[in-house]
Amino acid sequence: MFSSHGPSVRELAAQALTSVERGYDLLAPKFDHTPFRTPDRMLDAVEETLAQREGSFGAGLDVCCGTGAAIGMLRRLCRGRVTGVDVSAGMLAEASRAHADERVDFVRADARALPATLGDSYDLAVSFGAFGHFLPAERPALFSGVHRALRPGGVFAFPIGAPMPPASPAWWAVAGFDAAMRVRNAVWRPPFVMYYRTFPLSGVREDLRAAGFTVETVPLEHFGRQPGGAPRWRLVLARRPEGPGRMPVPKVPAE
Repeated sequence: MFSSHGPSVRELAAQALTSVERGYDLLAPKFDHTPFRTPDRMLDAVEETLAQREGSFGAGLDVCCGTGAAIGMLRRLCRGRVTGVDVSAGMLAEASRAHADERVDFVRADARALPATLGDSYDLAVSFGAFGHFLPAERPALFSGVHRALRPGGVFAFPIGAPMPPASPAWWAVAGFDAAMRVRNAVWRPPFVMYYRTFPLSGVREDLRAAGFTVETVPLEHFGRQPGGAPRWRLVLARRPEGPGRMPVPKVPAE
């Protein structure tokens, strides 16, 4: 699962016993050699879908950019400025080395409190693989910050996987991981927030609408469909409306 250039089990254990920020600072030099980096296949699928549906964009924002896996995608999709935001200085250092481009800049910030200087500046925001680091109660602040960063008509796009059937080995694996992390956070400080089952589409859609977005989902057909016909992955497209103010939150059935 890890290459010879990736972190050792001992290094991962040490990182897991620190905070999220410090853990990623330590992991940063070897992060791209782990399975935690967003796969190119996912990045390509999202890029193709956005290009087909939306065309090109002005400025782009990568929320929780890590080592910058999605920066290349944003440079191709966006005509203007591309900004990566992350709380980890170590991850940003790796991203800066990988993407030395006058159109690209990086900002160290907590995604739950994006700087006011980013407000009303972007036409596309994306995020990959980071939402497990936010508790459900923290999603409103996260989504509201992204909403403020987008210009009217701007899009916040991110992939979300279908729920795993409880009978599958993968469900038991992630359930076991989440349980272990809850025990770890109950007995050890500082906490390391990383859960796989705290980001369901129904709750995410509700919080996005409460933050002022209109929301639609598009199947990512690149990853096929489940036996019942539902897509294995969807691309969430949350759009900041053109008009002023927040949108009312409609009551709609969950998919």
